[in-house]
Amino acid sequence: MQDHHPRDIAPDALPETITRYLKAHHARDTATAVAAFTGDATVVDDGRTYEGTAAIERWLNRSAGEFTYTIELTGAQRTGTTHYVATHHLEGDFPGGTVDLRYQFTLRDDLVARLVIEP
Repeated sequence: MQDHHPRDIAPDALPETITRYLKAHHARDTATAVAAFTGDATVVDDGRTYEGTAAIERWLNRSAGEFTYTIELTGAQRTGTTHYVATHHLEGDFPGGTVDLRYQFTLRDDLVARLVIEP
C-alpha cells in the first residue's frame, strides 16, 4: 500500500535488490537484472507491459541495444512499505536527447514484483 507522504532517501539507502537491478541494467548484465524480479513480475515501460521473466528478459535485451545513452541516479524516495522510486537523468541518441525518468518499484519477498518507468 502506498502512503501519501513520500520520503526522500539517499540513493544508497535503496533496498539491495533495487540497487543490484539498477547496476546490472546499466552494465547490460541481463542475467543479473532478471534475477532481481519475481517470476510473475510486471514491467511497464514506454506504454508497453511485459509480464513474467521471459518477457522482461526480452525487454532488457532490446532496450540495452536500442539507443546509446548515459544514465545518472539523481534521487530516491520511499513511497510505502514496499514501494520505492529511483529518479534517473538520461542523455543520449534517443528522441529528445534528454529525459528524467522515474523508476517506480514494488517489492515482494525482497524481489521486484512491479516496475513502472515513466517521466
